[in-house]
Order: sequence, then C-alpha cells, then structure tokens
Amino acid sequence: MTMVNEAVRKAAQDEARRMLEEVSGVMAVVVATTDGFDIASAVTRDIDPVRVAALASSISAIGAVVSQEAQLGRSRSVTINTDAGFAFLSAINRTDVNLVVNVIANEHAILGQVAYRSNACVKALEAV
Repeated sequence: MTMVNEAVRKAAQDEARRMLEEVSGVMAVVVATTDGFDIASAVTRDIDPVRVAALASSISAIGAVVSQEAQLGRSRSVTINTDAGFAFLSAINRTDVNLVVNVIANEHAILGQVAYRSNACVKALEAV
C-alpha cells in the first residue's frame, strides 16, 4: 500500500466533499492511490469507496497504457458513459505519490462541469 502524508489526505477529503456539494448529479467522489487504495471519499448513495478505488485504479492504468501505446502522451482522464450516468477518472501526478480522483455521476450531471471541477481538484492536490 502506498503511503500518503496527512496533509494530502486532508486536502483530498476536503476536495471530495466540496465537489460532491458543488456539482449537481455527482453521487460519489473517491480519491485513491494508483495501486487501488482509497484515501478520501464523499458519497451520497450506497457506493463502496473501497471497491470504487480498486476498480478505478485498474481502469486508470488501462487508460495510461493506451495513451502510451498510441504515443499520445500522459493520460489525464478516462470517461465511462452508461445508461444512468458516467464515471470520470482523473490522474493526479505528484512527486511523492500518484493518485486518481474518481467521480461517479448520475444522468443529470453535466460532463463538462464534472471535468472542470475534477481538473480543479487535480490542480489543488498536485499543489499540496
């Protein structure tokens, strides 16, 4: 398990809570290590942050490999569209630990708003 310092963990929890409150349609925000351990989460439904973190780390890794293989540079995000909403995963590249922010949203959420707010979360957590 990757170690995450307490300042990053607290900032991640604050960002997760704020995103859940600020973006309509967001049902869960989980910040996780790239090896699949959740470090912070905010949820409004019966969504298990531990499972989201584990699954999303694999999806994020696949996105990174595809980006690398296609010579597109570093992967920044992956979107999974579904009948009832979407999941939006964003890479957080820090010098001490790489993280992933996972946003689960219902069909009423607007992808552009989630992407914009996720980018703000990424920048905030890269700066801690």
